[in-house]
This record gives sequence, structure tokens and C-alpha cells, in this order.
Amino acid sequence: MKKTLAASSALLVVLGGCSTRGEVDATGGISAVRSACPAVAVPAGTGDVTLFDPVTSRDSTAIDVVASVTNLRSTCGDAGEQINTAVTFDVVARRTRADAARDVVLPYFVTVMRGGTAVVAKRIGSVTVHFDAGRDRAQASATGSAQIARAAATLPDSVRSELTKRRKAGDEDAAVDPLTRPDIRQAVLSATFETLVGFQLTDDQLKYNAQR
Repeated sequence: MKKTLAASSALLVVLGGCSTRGEVDATGGISAVRSACPAVAVPAGTGDVTLFDPVTSRDSTAIDVVASVTNLRSTCGDAGEQINTAVTFDVVARRTRADAARDVVLPYFVTVMRGGTAVVAKRIGSVTVHFDAGRDRAQASATGSAQIARAAATLPDSVRSELTKRRKAGDEDAAVDPLTRPDIRQAVLSATFETLVGFQLTDDQLKYNAQR
């Protein structure tokens, strides 16, 4: 899952607490506070899973269970040296045959990404969805957590200074986005983390989601 960071010359980016409020400063520029807490999301192609019976079939008539991740929520604690993120989400599922009661166990992952490309931590869990007899729909809740070192998520002072430097119209660098500088951009990416949640899919399941 890729994300692109962009800013105009009037955008002042500060790595700080869990605030996202933007304010117009005295020079008419806009200041934006960039949270140290990681963004939380479901990567494309991992928020749904389809089980087949028989398992080797991919025919629509063989669909057994379909489940989706929904209602993803997070809380972040960034008061100490470690930034702790707790995530909760729901799994809604539907089955084709609704005769007997049944439990379906679905594995999921909680991954910490750095800079949009590097996996720095990954945990696998499982959620059990219980279908009552005669019911074709069910829902369950699951949780996960992630931890990031504050030092890793903090911009160097030199980069912070460059990003927050006041620029006036007419200045040589007034029209230059500091994020176009490779060193600044790389520093921001290095301090950018995401917590990603999704089903732990097989290669065949990933391929099915991509092609359906």
C-alpha cells in the first residue's frame, strides 16, 4: 500500500502529538501538525476473504463463506518513548449453507510499515466467526496492537527546521516545496509509519481478490 506525501511552500509540516488541526499563521501560511501516531488502514486486496468448497474450486457455485473487515478503529498512546497503537475491527461474514451451527476461523495480520514499503513488524492472529444454526450471517470482533519507537518516528531537528521555516513571497526558496529535496523527502518517509490490518491470505486468495 503506497502513500504519497506532498506539500506546498506554504505548508508547514511538524511531527508532533496526535493533533491534525491546521492553522493560518501571521504570514498567511498554513501550519499542519503531523501526528507521531501511525495511520491505520486496510491494504487493498486484504480486506475480504472467500472460502470455497471444494477448496480447489474457484467457481461461484462453490463459494462457501465470504468475510470482510469493517469498522476499523484505533487508539494511540504517544506519551512515552514508545508509541503504542491498539486496533479493533469487526468481521462480517456470510455463508452459503445455513443448516447446522458452525465456527469459521479466519487468520489476520497486524503489520507495521515504515516509509510505505518496509515491513518492520508483523503479528498474526485469528478471529472465530460463529454461525448459529439456520443463520447465514454472523459477525465477530478482533483486536491487535503495534509499537513504534518514538525516536524512529521523530524528524531530525534539521529537517523539522527546514519544513517549518517561514518563507515570504519573493524569497528565492518561496516557491520551492522542501519535499522535492531528496534528503528531506527521505527523512519524512523514514519517520512515517502505518499500522495495516487485513486477512492473512494465501497466494491463491490474493490472486482471486485481485481478479474478481
